[in-house]
Amino acid sequence: MKQPVIQFEQFTFKYHSQTEPSLIDMDLTIYEGEKVLIVGPSGSGKSTLAHCLNGLVPFSYKGNMTGNLLIKGTPTASLDIFTLSKRVGTVLQDTDGQFIGLSVGEDIAFTLENELVPQKKMHDIVEKTAKLVDIHHQMNYSIHELSGGQKQRVSLAGVMVDEEIDILLFDEPLANLDPATGKYAMELIERVHTDTNKTIIMIEHRIEDALHIPFDRIIVVNEGCIVADMTPDALLASDILSDVHIREPLYTKALKYHQCLVTEEMQPAHIDTLHISNQTKLALQQKMDEDFSTSTQPRANHTVLDVKDVTFSYDKKKIIDSISFQIKAGEMVAIIGKNGAGKSTLSKVICGFEKYSDGTIMFHDQDIRDKTIFERAKHVGYVLQNPNHMISKHMIYDEVALGLVQRGLTEEEIKERVYETLRICGLYPYRNWPISALSFGQKKRVTIASILVLNPSILILDEPTAGQDLRHYTEMMEFLLTLNRQGITIIFITHDMHLMLEYTNRALVLADGKLIADKAPVDILTDDQIIAKANLKRTSLFDLAIKSGMTHPKAFIEQFISHDRKVRKTWQ
Repeated sequence: MKQPVIQFEQFTFKYHSQTEPSLIDMDLTIYEGEKVLIVGPSGSGKSTLAHCLNGLVPFSYKGNMTGNLLIKGTPTASLDIFTLSKRVGTVLQDTDGQFIGLSVGEDIAFTLENELVPQKKMHDIVEKTAKLVDIHHQMNYSIHELSGGQKQRVSLAGVMVDEEIDILLFDEPLANLDPATGKYAMELIERVHTDTNKTIIMIEHRIEDALHIPFDRIIVVNEGCIVADMTPDALLASDILSDVHIREPLYTKALKYHQCLVTEEMQPAHIDTLHISNQTKLALQQKMDEDFSTSTQPRANHTVLDVKDVTFSYDKKKIIDSISFQIKAGEMVAIIGKNGAGKSTLSKVICGFEKYSDGTIMFHDQDIRDKTIFERAKHVGYVLQNPNHMISKHMIYDEVALGLVQRGLTEEEIKERVYETLRICGLYPYRNWPISALSFGQKKRVTIASILVLNPSILILDEPTAGQDLRHYTEMMEFLLTLNRQGITIIFITHDMHLMLEYTNRALVLADGKLIADKAPVDILTDDQIIAKANLKRTSLFDLAIKSGMTHPKAFIEQFISHDRKVRKTWQ
């Protein structure tokens, strides 16, 4: 019989900075060797739950606790953070915040060095662990040379090198990975579990991508309470995820929109295992009653950004290789591709953070090569992927107001615009909070608000929805769509394929520094050749359409997107 390794018993926790508890009378038992997925909307308490497991609560985040939390039978109240870290290994969402060593090998060896492990034994352990996570060919690489997926493997190795750790905690491991790398990351976690039988606990918003591997249970947390503790098949057969505004797999949502009964026996946890009856196939082939439009933005007119044969090299290596494209005023365009393809670098070149060697960039028919970063910022706003690289103030209000202060607005004008933007971004209730008290997703919204408040004519956002739950994703994207309809040109760098399908009519696909496609999103995600080159993933809506025998799968995808957006608009 499996032994419990984690036990919450009537556990309640309230941060000192808050009036209400983040976890309320929680009862939860996780057993040795289990794989458990924890999901919930932003602010639900799932991050606090993780902090309690790895000791950040109460050692870094102070608050009041009642009830019991036991790790391997020992109350955490009697343990120090060092002892807890020897039992629960954490792989952070922001891997850059976890590195210590300058090279891959040094970082993996850090724990062993602190424990004075003899050098020969240390080398053997590091090599063995690096092979387990498939990073052994990059042992001498600098951390900064690695892609997002490789960084995640180093973080995992740095935790697993300590053989005493029996519990691995992953905090949104898919948030910053391209679809193919995310798929590989999940397969890596599954292999680690198979080889070591460690207990795996994962917090993740991208449920469909996480379910690429099997989980024993999914725990749904909302408003500090556990609202579901079920097998994946049972949960997806219910309406619980929809009730708490969490995105369920697209194929199960499509079935439910067509009034098809989804049962546990259909094995809906993965599109490959899903059983569809002939009656269900017929129901899916019928059109939805309402009309739909595939256009989500105004007709574009004059060219606002013209990139011609632009090349950028770093240390004699071409990161961007002779890229050309045009962006029309009022367009909403996605830039997609594998980690390290040059997406973020291209944006930095446009904003002036990096100097391109060849080619021309025209903004409203004017060459901007000699324009300073400040001059470009009056027209182009850029929101970085990592919010910690943008934030410079301690308080939320001060961070969002900073740009307006620098532009010389009056205090009253600043207050009005900051409050309006905070409301739009769902941050108004936290306007007097310190930024250090926010989750990664909330910090992301602060950085977006700090740029939106400046009213740029072109807005470039690097992974705008990473770490966001479906409600905040919808609120943010619908707001950005409103700005777009008012004439602001918006460019997304994203790994979220559904965001691209849902909100853009056009996508630029990068692979190895080259532009390999410029076409409609639905055409990209149904083209296996482009998908393979750019580390993308075919939408499960297409797979469902094929599985159901539909003759026009692209129309089915567009129909679903239109209907789904209409449903979610009612949440606002």
